[in-house]
Amino acid sequence: MPDTLQQRIAACTTCHGVHGEGSSGSGFFPRLAGKPAGYLALQIQNFQRGVRKYAPMEYTVRLLTPEYMHEIAAYFAAQQVPYERKPVPALAPSMLQRGEQLVTAGDPARQVPPCQACHGKQLTGTEPSVPGLVGLPYDYISSQLGSWRTGTRASAAPDCMAQIANRLAPADITAVSAWLANQEVPADTHPQPAGSITPPLRCGVLQAQGDGA
Repeated sequence: MPDTLQQRIAACTTCHGVHGEGSSGSGFFPRLAGKPAGYLALQIQNFQRGVRKYAPMEYTVRLLTPEYMHEIAAYFAAQQVPYERKPVPALAPSMLQRGEQLVTAGDPARQVPPCQACHGKQLTGTEPSVPGLVGLPYDYISSQLGSWRTGTRASAAPDCMAQIANRLAPADITAVSAWLANQEVPADTHPQPAGSITPPLRCGVLQAQGDGA
């Protein structure tokens, strides 16, 4: 068997697509292509540590070295392939308006920041480790927000996404997921440069400039 990167990432491409474009039959196997390498490497590490839970992924990555994780992450981050639109449930206009509000303005009463505050104005993510949201399927977005709420997905403290997801009502998760999945993918899908999001946020609360994360 040839010892090539393409052969070694066959376990990844079986579910996520040849170039990491995401599965064509299901919205639950997400796109890897074009996401920040730092984000992809961190997710592999989280599966390996059991912080993020999904048995097939935990098994697949359990013996990977840090160097190999970064090699895989860099490969998929460099892939540029078209986005495939997935089905979105039909919702009342008021629900989609609520989703747009949460994505673009947040909900200060619930201490929920706008998604754009961290994921970028175009929702394509920010370097080095914040993923894009535009182009993701409804099923994937809603399932991941649910996973943050139940603790089957987590990250190192402060686990901001877990805090924010738990401030959302179930109907809010539906609204956000549907609105995002309905958006057109911009011509430039590259993540925004590091440091381009200002002022910085700490779990939905604005930080004073100079205050470390």
